[in-house]
Amino acid sequence: MRTGNIAATGHTMSKGSIPQAVEALVEPVVQAQGLELVDVEYKREGRSWVLRIYIDKPGGVGVEDCKKVSRMVEDMIEVDDIVRTHYILEVSSPGLDRPLKKEKDFRRYLGKKVQITTYAPIGDRRNFKGTLTNFVDGDVHVDVQGQAFAIPLKNIASARLEIEFKL
Repeated sequence: MRTGNIAATGHTMSKGSIPQAVEALVEPVVQAQGLELVDVEYKREGRSWVLRIYIDKPGGVGVEDCKKVSRMVEDMIEVDDIVRTHYILEVSSPGLDRPLKKEKDFRRYLGKKVQITTYAPIGDRRNFKGTLTNFVDGDVHVDVQGQAFAIPLKNIASARLEIEFKL
């Protein structure tokens, strides 16, 4: 975990655009290390702002991967003046219940259990817990207890893998 404190020197960046700017900046560096950039979050937790970068690789990431990426991206973020308030930088694994954000995420986890929440209702529901069956024409297809749903990717507020325990 590292902290950064960047002084304001010009343009203003909204809190909502910081994750997108960080993602665009650090994704090539993360990929060059043989890692995948899964997600970037910037949110207030208590009195602090936290910039959280999630990385992954086949077989999972370790503490050394996180430390290396943290050291590499910290200076990049500071030089580009993306975050202008005091913040805590965290780099970690997405965990077993990893978020699904991009088309490639949904395609990679076909056949897995997911939990999806939508911005707007589809039918009479906004929450879907079922099996990821397909991704076609921008729609995520989910089977919820035998009922099929096609959910537009742009309507997905959050999507996560469900943790499956095998006995």
